Amino acid sequence: MEITSSAETVLNLSRLQFALTIGFHYLFPPISIGLGLILVIMEGMFIKTGDKAYETMTKFWVKIFAIVFAIGVATGIVMEFQFGTNWAIYSRYVGDIFGSPLAAEGIFAFFLESGFLAILVFGWNRVTPRIHFLATCMVSLGSMFSAVWIIVANSWQQTPGEIGKVFHVIEHQLSPGIFVQRAEILDFWAVVFNPSTVDRLVHVLLAAFITGAFFVLSVSAWYLIKDVHVDFARRSFRIALPVALIASLLQAVSGHSSGQIVAEHQPAKLAAMEALYQTEQGAPLTLFGIPDSAARKVHAQVAIPGMLSWLAYNDPKAEVKGLDDPVFTDPETGEQNVPRMIGPIFWAFRVMVGVGMLFMLMCVVAVFHWWRGTLFQQRWLLSVFIPAVILPHIGNQLGWFVAEVGRQPWIVQGLLKTSQSFSPAVDVTEMIISLAMFFFIYAILFALFIFILDSRIKLGPAYFMDDGPKDAEDKAFGGGAS
Repeated sequence: MEITSSAETVLNLSRLQFALTIGFHYLFPPISIGLGLILVIMEGMFIKTGDKAYETMTKFWVKIFAIVFAIGVATGIVMEFQFGTNWAIYSRYVGDIFGSPLAAEGIFAFFLESGFLAILVFGWNRVTPRIHFLATCMVSLGSMFSAVWIIVANSWQQTPGEIGKVFHVIEHQLSPGIFVQRAEILDFWAVVFNPSTVDRLVHVLLAAFITGAFFVLSVSAWYLIKDVHVDFARRSFRIALPVALIASLLQAVSGHSSGQIVAEHQPAKLAAMEALYQTEQGAPLTLFGIPDSAARKVHAQVAIPGMLSWLAYNDPKAEVKGLDDPVFTDPETGEQNVPRMIGPIFWAFRVMVGVGMLFMLMCVVAVFHWWRGTLFQQRWLLSVFIPAVILPHIGNQLGWFVAEVGRQPWIVQGLLKTSQSFSPAVDVTEMIISLAMFFFIYAILFALFIFILDSRIKLGPAYFMDDGPKDAEDKAFGGGAS
């Protein structure tokens, strides 16, 4: 489908605007999902031991959780409006299918999470400890349920399944001579459990657990380096570190499984991730290289022979389709239905994997020193953990980039192209103005978030206690040097 230069500009600006909004929003849900799990562990320790230190710990992190949750909700609402304003044709096509998981999120996840959030934040002295712990569990579960339904909706776009069994596509007549297509559900549960849902959900949740754990590790390490709230920081660090280690190790397994799903259902995306231009049997896994799409080759390539075939199909001699394979060529137009941004996809994938290996290594080193009883004497290691809070976010953003840009030109794999999906009524001026406004507002919102978060962290855990003299509590919790 050919589009005019003006329409192409609107399309590109619409894609950029949605990337900005979803990229900014996606900074917050992984923290709240991961932090929610850690809150369950912390309060569970309080219920089990009766140690008030765990109660104080939970109260502090609950306040931080509430800040992250509020920003996440505010930034998430914007994306749903963009489906109607910028992507009207897409919304008409997928509305029946995409709308069902979004409705389920509101009913089964958001209401659960937000309903119990009031008890979590304000119910400490109003309900029994066990009821409050139940509220903490429900909030954590609700945050995970939100991820479930969002992943269901997105996974269907990646691997929609078989037409005629999972869904069918029908035509509606808008006016004489004007017809539009619409995908409608035939089997709701087949949509929910489409071929990539489970793998993608596991991958996303593990990434969220890592993100939340590294957030706690970073703040705790900062307290330890500053030599304040020492007992609080040590306990928090000991709880978050096993979560980070286990999730990091499982993420490697999940990543391999997800890669095989991509190889089976989205071979063009796999070829883009590996900058594999020609179909090969026994395809190598490129560790380093410089993709050159003009020359259709990878320069300065360092690769392991047969490894890509083995990782993708459990067979070192299996055939892996390259970007130039005829199977990706539209027989009617002769157009290749493959991603165009090969270099960015290639490098984004490698940086994402490298970041994952880095925080896995950090966790292993930290657990080793913990086992030896020298963890909190390794000030160099604690200093590394402070800025390492950014690593999971880099991995999350790059993973999203590879998943979404890697499936182009399709917005629904094999069915609807991105170039066919944007709103024709929107013009370039409107897009530029709205994009500038979004950037300006998000910059202010992010600065405000960092300011509030920083001020609350600097106040320390004792500030958030509801009763008793804060100075005494601070000393009891190791507020000074120890």
